[in-house]
Amino acid sequence: MLLTIALVLLVLWALGVFAFHVTAGVIHIVLVLAIIIGLLHLFTGRKVV
Repeated sequence: MLLTIALVLLVLWALGVFAFHVTAGVIHIVLVLAIIIGLLHLFTGRKVV
């Protein structure tokens, strides 16, 4: 779930930067959120019971 959200945020960031040439700082906040979510998923992962 977290990985999916991170991927969606990365795609939105890429579209904003490359397709629409958005230069606002908001697009970089989206990138940072995607990286944080991806790292959380990497470090927590699935817990085996």
